[in-house]
Amino acid sequence: MSIQIKKRFHHCIVSIILLSALTSCQKPPIENLPDFIFCENNKLEKEPGLSQALLKVDSIIGDKTGVYVFEEGEDAIISRAWLSQQADQKIDIQYFIFSEDNIGIIACDYMLKAACRGIKIRLIIDDLMLNVNPEYVLALDKHENISIRIYNPNLNIGKNIGSKIYNTVTDFRGVNQRMHHKTFIVDDRVVITGGRNIADEYFDYDHEYNFRDRDVLLAGNKVLEVAEKFEGFWNSPYAVSISDLVNFSDEDYNYESVYYWIREYSNNPLNFWPQIRDEIPFAFDKMLNTGKFYIVDSVDYVSDIPGKNSEVEGLGGGGKTTDALIDLINNAKSTIYIQTPYLVTTELSLGPFRNAVNRGVDIHILTNSLSSTDNVEAFSGYQRNRKRILETGVHIYEYRPDAQVRKQLMTSELQRRLNFQPIFGLHAKSMVVDNHIAVIGTFNLDPRSAHLNTECITIIYNDDVAKDMTTIMKIEQQPENAWRTTLQSNPDEFAGLGKRFKAFTRRIVPKSIL
Repeated sequence: MSIQIKKRFHHCIVSIILLSALTSCQKPPIENLPDFIFCENNKLEKEPGLSQALLKVDSIIGDKTGVYVFEEGEDAIISRAWLSQQADQKIDIQYFIFSEDNIGIIACDYMLKAACRGIKIRLIIDDLMLNVNPEYVLALDKHENISIRIYNPNLNIGKNIGSKIYNTVTDFRGVNQRMHHKTFIVDDRVVITGGRNIADEYFDYDHEYNFRDRDVLLAGNKVLEVAEKFEGFWNSPYAVSISDLVNFSDEDYNYESVYYWIREYSNNPLNFWPQIRDEIPFAFDKMLNTGKFYIVDSVDYVSDIPGKNSEVEGLGGGGKTTDALIDLINNAKSTIYIQTPYLVTTELSLGPFRNAVNRGVDIHILTNSLSSTDNVEAFSGYQRNRKRILETGVHIYEYRPDAQVRKQLMTSELQRRLNFQPIFGLHAKSMVVDNHIAVIGTFNLDPRSAHLNTECITIIYNDDVAKDMTTIMKIEQQPENAWRTTLQSNPDEFAGLGKRFKAFTRRIVPKSIL
């Protein structure tokens, strides 16, 4: 869960549309708004379409998969905007976090633009962090081409304080079962999936703290498998329509006023700089021109099922993604490189690491230091087991908050304008095995991902993709980017007394829920 627990618990997800929080314009009373039908007043010219754009690669993809890895945040958000513009029929979106900040509001505007030209949009969001007036979410859902469902709404939307307390006490496991998936599927032909949620800090746009993250674009028939998994979530009893959970407080509520202010915010050049908007039409060509859009013979997409382990007593149970990752570690022959923001181990993970090292496998793990982490609770779980992990023979590196590689990985327009570098924290969930198998997904190395959250991972069997990822992973392990942690020393002292004290007090939190 990361910075969103601390920073967003009071203003998260599709409060994208929390219009009172918009800083660039004041919201007038609803009765003063002009009488208009939003889509009729915001008609857009039809783009050439995704099918037309993919003609450039269809012949070389064939029955294989086109793969492009996003290491930089701005490229990742611009590509999502491009896909929204190019969609021919539908967009299916699944996220744990969808914030009301700059990135979230602009993303919402692109959803509305697509919906106004007839694109069907389905959005699933986890319930846990939606702690705003749900009328704004309901307003989006009222659009004839947008449908929004809330995953596992047992703690937040439509629940009063009594219900929240009751559910927490009587169904502790249930309220901890969250949907951690992150997928953006367009026309069942292209998907972006990986570690990034929809919020400023995942795309290098926060002024104080940004995540070093990674996701991947897949093009081709493999996307049909991702779409099939989305359908499973959409049609599951855990995904409940927002309209079944809440109602407008006023039967005359002008929900189109929400659309109006989203558009006003996005069209303000102070909020969405023209030089960034101007890059969107060239996003796909830019990918192709890098020489890193690879055609891959074999790709696996592994997804946990909705309601993962709901029938299991206690907090264990495992899952499809857990089994897939353990299998990859158990079959490694030479090297494993891992990046994970949270490294909370149990015997379930220590055993495979220990066995792999005993087989002669060289394992390197990069995780957050106490200085760089956004989640002190998770760090305290890692801190308690750090010695045991090192004793298996695994090499551990802890990310520096001032990692010099951020100058290479954070090249967005905003970062170019700032006269300082924000703190950099790791959020990528990736692994490379034997210089051939690359894994990009949502899975943190912790009990929550293993047993409670639904997760998804993409496994790419390709030397070029693995080589590119290994190269940057090795760079990020260098002394200017990370501290090497050993049985004799660790970098906790650089975090300062206050944060060290917080980590110490969080030791009362059971590792099983971290």
